[in-house]
Amino acid sequence: STPFSSSSSSEGKEDLNTRLGKLVKAAPVMLFMKGSPANARCKFSKQMVQLLKEQEVIYSYFDILTDNDVRQGLKTFSNWKTFPQLYIEGKLVGGLDIVKAHIEEEDFKDMLPKGSSKEGLEAKLKGLINKATIMLFMKGEPGAEKCGFSRKIVEILKETGVGYSTFDILTDQEVRQGLKKFSNWPTYPQLYVKGTLVGGLDVVTELKEDGELLETLRG
Repeated sequence: STPFSSSSSSEGKEDLNTRLGKLVKAAPVMLFMKGSPANARCKFSKQMVQLLKEQEVIYSYFDILTDNDVRQGLKTFSNWKTFPQLYIEGKLVGGLDIVKAHIEEEDFKDMLPKGSSKEGLEAKLKGLINKATIMLFMKGEPGAEKCGFSRKIVEILKETGVGYSTFDILTDQEVRQGLKKFSNWPTYPQLYVKGTLVGGLDVVTELKEDGELLETLRG
């Protein structure tokens, strides 16, 4: 993307540039398009969405029709006059033709950050759930939990005296959303033993009440 223009004396323009700089980095892969992936409002945006779907890319999007400042500002910011525009790690890749060319040259997937393709995300999630014998995916961390359910499950695990590792899902949106589908479990916290999902707070509470929790944790 183009560096901020040093000639912009207007504070409003500076603010917009700052905002655009944050927007293009809002996700590892960002698509600026007309409409939404489910309801693309121009054929080029529709084709781009289809390409990303075929490549199994995990991305976020911004509908430029909802914000004229972004729509006009991004043209100057990126020195790219048309939409859709695709950014990877804050850098402009280009529009539909450029993305098509990268796919045809078979180097598009190499450009994607780790975890931004379905395949890459699954490898990342498998790595995380196997990071320790007992892994707890929670909101916050032990001692600084960000929800009541996470706090309760930490208390229960503490009572067992068994060591475990945790991952704060609030720090990584891709993991937070991806793990729900990967494990087919829509809520948090989630407890894994040796890479296998045990369940959430209700399951752990039930295991404790039945006197089976320690045995489950020891695998």
